[in-house]
Amino acid sequence: MINRRSFSKALGLGTAAVSLTGPQAASAVTRSASAASTVPTVTPGAHTTFPQLKRIKAGLLNVGYVELGPAHGPAVICLHGWPYDIHSYADVAPLLAEQGYRVIVPYLRGHGTTRFLSGGTFRNAQQSAIALDVIALMDALKIGRAVLAGFDWGSRTADIIAALWPERCKALVSVSGYLITDLQANLKPLAPKAEYAWWYQYYLSTERGRLAMEDKTLRHDLTRLVWDTVSPTWDFDDATFERTAAAFDNPDYAAIVIHNYRWRLSLADGERRYDGLEKRLAARPVIEVPTITLDAERDPFTAPGNGASYRDRFTGKYAHRTLAGIGHNLPQEAPTDFAQAVVDVDHF
Repeated sequence: MINRRSFSKALGLGTAAVSLTGPQAASAVTRSASAASTVPTVTPGAHTTFPQLKRIKAGLLNVGYVELGPAHGPAVICLHGWPYDIHSYADVAPLLAEQGYRVIVPYLRGHGTTRFLSGGTFRNAQQSAIALDVIALMDALKIGRAVLAGFDWGSRTADIIAALWPERCKALVSVSGYLITDLQANLKPLAPKAEYAWWYQYYLSTERGRLAMEDKTLRHDLTRLVWDTVSPTWDFDDATFERTAAAFDNPDYAAIVIHNYRWRLSLADGERRYDGLEKRLAARPVIEVPTITLDAERDPFTAPGNGASYRDRFTGKYAHRTLAGIGHNLPQEAPTDFAQAVVDVDHF
């Protein structure tokens, strides 16, 4: 198990340090290879609440999460993005639980009820640190292997685990495809239209952006604007946004968000203890586990080409789907399609 004492050791030992043996590995449940079932259609927004939140110490964090479905069912871990929270899976999680899955939806570091165990821990949001959070959570929950599914920060995190620790990832659902960050590539300019879509990333790289994220009112209005612009066809109401915006009141939220976007532009340093992992990720490792990638047609960040730009990064059994009329928050805008992708990839 990755805990605070063994954390640095795990970073240095690579795959073997986070693979499971003995009873913990044996607890993983393998689903039958029979044909995948059809997920019932649900109207987006049908579910607005989760069961009682849980907390567990895992790695550097005390992680807040929700859990649905049978305790011994095959595990699915759903990972949210920014500026979102666990409510992106308010409809997806019950659908998967009804299919017999043990569904875990955690708040990422800096969000909701997740807290750092130590006030002295650097509030780091580089990609490998967040991925190790999920590995530590799996260890704490005694989950040897899971289907990983995510969008935005969640896709990146799931992609990293699938690439570096494939023994922990039974299968993968990745919105927007291959999102592992290449810092050198990020130094190169994109086409102007693509740069325009990333306006908030550059804003958060300024002192004005940092101050805005630390101001509750300005943070609220900024994140609401992002929702409106990246999901232009999603007719969500104020209550839907406010349920998620409550997760932004975490005391570490501003620091985590600012560091994430500045690190990705090489404007903020990561930590040396993650250098080995980042070097491996810079090589753009292929993902060999069974994968379904999802593109949202109305997401301004969706690359043209129907997944062609990242197809060569997935070398295992693979399928790609593009969802017409859907924006960036794909699991919440199209929960039935997202849940179906999880069920389908689990039967690859």
